[in-house]
Amino acid sequence: MDKSAQFDTWDSDELHEECGVFGIYDFDGNDIASTIYYGLFALQHRGQESCGIAVSDTNGPKGSVKSYKGLGLVNEVFTPESLESLQGNIGVGHVRYSTAGASNRENTQPLVLNYVKGTLALAHNGNLVNAVELKDKLSYTGAIFQTTIDSEVIAYLIARERLQTRSVEEAVKNAMIKLKGAYSLVIMSPRKLIGARDPFGFHPLCIGKRGNSYILASESTALDTIGAEFVRDVEPGEVVMINKDGIHSDMSLAQPTKAKCIFEYIYFARPDSYLDNVSVYNSRIMAGRILAQTHPVEADIVVGVPDSGNAAAYGYSLESGIQLATAFVKNSYVGRTFIKPKQSMRESSVRVKLNVIKDVVRGKRVIMIDDSIVRGTTSERIVRMLKNAGASEVHVRISSPPFLYPCYFGVDVPSDDQLIAHNNTVENICDMIGADSLGYLGVDRLSELIEGDKGYCDACFTGNYPIEPPTEDIRGEYDR
Repeated sequence: MDKSAQFDTWDSDELHEECGVFGIYDFDGNDIASTIYYGLFALQHRGQESCGIAVSDTNGPKGSVKSYKGLGLVNEVFTPESLESLQGNIGVGHVRYSTAGASNRENTQPLVLNYVKGTLALAHNGNLVNAVELKDKLSYTGAIFQTTIDSEVIAYLIARERLQTRSVEEAVKNAMIKLKGAYSLVIMSPRKLIGARDPFGFHPLCIGKRGNSYILASESTALDTIGAEFVRDVEPGEVVMINKDGIHSDMSLAQPTKAKCIFEYIYFARPDSYLDNVSVYNSRIMAGRILAQTHPVEADIVVGVPDSGNAAAYGYSLESGIQLATAFVKNSYVGRTFIKPKQSMRESSVRVKLNVIKDVVRGKRVIMIDDSIVRGTTSERIVRMLKNAGASEVHVRISSPPFLYPCYFGVDVPSDDQLIAHNNTVENICDMIGADSLGYLGVDRLSELIEGDKGYCDACFTGNYPIEPPTEDIRGEYDR
């Protein structure tokens, strides 16, 4: 696959998280498929191309797993009939986004693996940097791969380790020693639900409880949706095992260095989520306040580009005293499955999703807040839309630093030649998008978004990777 071409198929500049994971074990034996469905619905923002559910009955035949997967949104893939067929009291679910060329049913998760010790169902959020190396080693010892996702490499490693260990959680821990990169895992074995988070803690994972059920989920908002209480976050490097006797934890792989993805707080996570005890909403408010402090400008209104720019716009308004206004109407019914315009009509792909309220911006000096600029094409179109609607000035403020480097840990930041900031100054970018001024969040202020915590990854802004990146960019082949 031509790596440079894989990003040309995008219809916009939007960045995408790769996955959301969810798991539940109901000790009372109740069916849990519908609960997983609603949990995945709350995580839909983390992946809109495919989804799946796998369930088992801990009181039934050991190793009998029922699964249902497909391409599309959660409410498109599942029907009342398909959920009714998924009977069981333990299960895992997954929503996925993939880069171009790898959106097929074979790559949907959860992966269900049958092996000599029984069955495993695995859901993975993240990306390995040593996937090729591990896959080659496994292939030479007889492993036959059915997908092009590195999640299958993880599943095979766990199955191999299980042959030499006393428990599946011990096998997970042994496999983690060989993995390099980002992974938040939810795994179902016949009688256990297991959660694991890589030692750097790149992506979130939390524990919830509802009645006599325990839940694992990518974000706390999924717990709220199903009426569960938040218990705690899974710690970086932790393996959590849930069985009929409760929760058991192994922290032996924990390390002092953490590298939580800072962009989870800026963009990926829902604003009503808490990640590692930090409010995502408050993080975005703080980003807006910092932008008002560092990039002030005289203007009449502040507007956010929905949805992720809204909270930062509110923060900018609070700090600056400039009126907050709603300038955009977003079409809430546009998913990733809508029919995209032809290349000659790509301009309309932004207008399908957003439209400007002319009466709000006409004759006004507008401060437009957005979360990022990737290639610049979408920003240029939105600035032009505002000016065509009558805005006298458009001052763009971005609640993240400039993207300069690709991400190898589960975020589809493209290669550096696709990034507008890699070869252009801020002044050049300002001219290219047609703005009257442009200001980014400073790298030196990022820690303030997570209350001074220094344990975060900002490699896409600085190039300071916490793990040595692969020598070859294989992200189009081994998708998250």
